[in-house]
Amino acid sequence: MANNPPVSRVSPAPPSLPPAPPRRGGGCLIAAGVVIGPIIGVMFGETSVGLFAGLTLGVLAAVALAIADRKR
Repeated sequence: MANNPPVSRVSPAPPSLPPAPPRRGGGCLIAAGVVIGPIIGVMFGETSVGLFAGLTLGVLAAVALAIADRKR
């Protein structure tokens, strides 16, 4: 018998798409807001308000980053 290579029954891979740019994470913006918000709130004597304001701004910044990232 001849030494023929084994026959592959798997179809060839389809052409690949160009790699997508990596996604950017917004979790660091939320964390920064939660940390920095109360610090600023202490300066005004309203720690809780600073915490919620920092959290809100961090979430808004993360959402804005996600929307901008989808457009890329």
